[in-house]
Amino acid sequence: MKTRTIVQIVLAVVIVGLAYVLYDSIMKPVRFDNEYTKRRDACAEKLKSIRTLEEAYKVTYGTYCGSFDTLLNRLMNEDSMKVVSKVVNHDRIPADVDINEIPETEAVKQGYISRVEVLVNPIAKLREDGKLPTTDANGHKRQLTDEEIAALRYVPYPKGSQEEFELRAGMLEKSGFLVPVFECQVSLDVLLSDMDNQLRINKVAEINEVPGRYAGWKVGDMTQAVTDGNFE
Repeated sequence: MKTRTIVQIVLAVVIVGLAYVLYDSIMKPVRFDNEYTKRRDACAEKLKSIRTLEEAYKVTYGTYCGSFDTLLNRLMNEDSMKVVSKVVNHDRIPADVDINEIPETEAVKQGYISRVEVLVNPIAKLREDGKLPTTDANGHKRQLTDEEIAALRYVPYPKGSQEEFELRAGMLEKSGFLVPVFECQVSLDVLLSDMDNQLRINKVAEINEVPGRYAGWKVGDMTQAVTDGNFE
């Protein structure tokens, strides 16, 4: 093979290699941003469900909970949520009365219907009301299983990690009153720990330049009585 041909082949290989390096350098931040968005969305779904559990806990026990062990155990295993149940008193309804044709308030007044408080399991009630939604791998909507609820405490990325969301709860004084508050969060340093280190540092620095912004994802706040998420 002639020297000129060899040189041409080598140059072609070098050009292809340089083109790949250039393409990869351009696409690396794009891939990072795509993965960042995917992880944000996965965190948001878990944090929304954790917020739902915290709100159910507050309705049931009067305060928020700062421990995943307590939060999950009590909501899943205790019949503790008070709900108003409607009971039809068939023995009090005259034969010529159809309670479906009279207002419920009138039926209660006449004693045809009674409203009684009963204790139910909070998780069962949330499922009944459709408040623990998820989408399976086939795109079908359904409610979270017990196993999925138990796993809400774990940050979804990096895969295989057993890192937990940070969860805190307490009381905040507001206008002379004590108000229950909670906060659940994960930092980007944890969530992106297996990704490109420099791009992660750049992303955190970019967010930290904005006063008051948290470099991560969270719901609730220990300094104000809100339950919003910073991803909403």
